[in-house]
Amino acid sequence: MASNDSDPDLDRAEERIPAALKILVAGGFGAGKTTLVGAVSEIPPLTTEELMTEASLGVDDTSGVEQKTTTTVALDFGRITINADLVLYLFGTPGQQRFWFMWDELALGSLGAVVLADTRRLDTSFPAVDFFERREIPFVVAVNRFDGAHHYDAAEVREAMSLPPGIPVVMCDARSRASGKEVLSALVRHITESTAVPV
Repeated sequence: MASNDSDPDLDRAEERIPAALKILVAGGFGAGKTTLVGAVSEIPPLTTEELMTEASLGVDDTSGVEQKTTTTVALDFGRITINADLVLYLFGTPGQQRFWFMWDELALGSLGAVVLADTRRLDTSFPAVDFFERREIPFVVAVNRFDGAHHYDAAEVREAMSLPPGIPVVMCDARSRASGKEVLSALVRHITESTAVPV
């Protein structure tokens, strides 16, 4: 309740300041993390995509994504307003093992994560799942349905990844803003449920 000497305009402005959540988008190399951040961001996304060079030969596992010519070398950043009360700041992590040392820094202050999975190379998403489980950061698994890839249902993906029943598994198209928003909505619901204090 506002005091008698408070400014009503300031009080209303303060009421309109939305809560901000830091969200990570992680997963294997070539899973579509940069694409997802770019598709949902309401601002031009910051990306650190660089051309792959001969230095990555024999270092980065490109099996299944041989056509990929660029890679994230630091992070991707985007922002999306969910509603008047909530804004998400999205941080996409690099997928290659040689850049995993950055994940700890990127995870500081994050309240949740999306693990983007590619069923053509499902094993590449396991390190991200392990990372968030160890740090007890709520996450959802979003299966990016690539054109031409076999489509598995959520139950099959859950079993293949040995996920507990409480972890949401959602299907998505990382190129689609609407699909990406559904993934983020599922994550926000999961964060709310995971952090709710029992009455």
